[in-house]
Amino acid sequence: MPSGGARARSGPAPDPNALRRDRKDDQASWIDLPPARLEAAPEFPLPRQTVREVELWKREWARPQAVEWERLGLDVEVALYVRSLAEVELPGAPIGLRKEVRIMQSSLGITIDGLTKNRWRITNNPQAATATTAPAARPSRGRTTSSAKQRFAVVPAPEEGA
Repeated sequence: MPSGGARARSGPAPDPNALRRDRKDDQASWIDLPPARLEAAPEFPLPRQTVREVELWKREWARPQAVEWERLGLDVEVALYVRSLAEVELPGAPIGLRKEVRIMQSSLGITIDGLTKNRWRITNNPQAATATTAPAARPSRGRTTSSAKQRFAVVPAPEEGA
């Protein structure tokens, strides 16, 4: 294993409410997802679908994340996840497959960590459907200045004898 250096998806997950979200070099935007996807699931793209896979397929395509899966054309990836999940549910499933299912869940945005790394947010707005939004502004908490530079400006020392 290499020592040092950057790793894919390393570091803390992005936070849409972070204080430094307004940096010029941080052009990442968050995608607001509706509370659920209401359309019927697409056709299963793999051969010989089992009864359990039919159930899982319908359940997965009702998730809010499915709006993005559809937009990105991830039906095969979701089908591979469904097939692997159905296999993992069986007694004696290989440990390696269990790990792979967890990785798939994260990359598809099914886990909390996966949602934040994909920069997806689930909202209560049914019309949210993939609307790209600017990061949410933090409340001012009574401050009168808006930028960090203004808040950390040097304050002149009081005059002696005052």
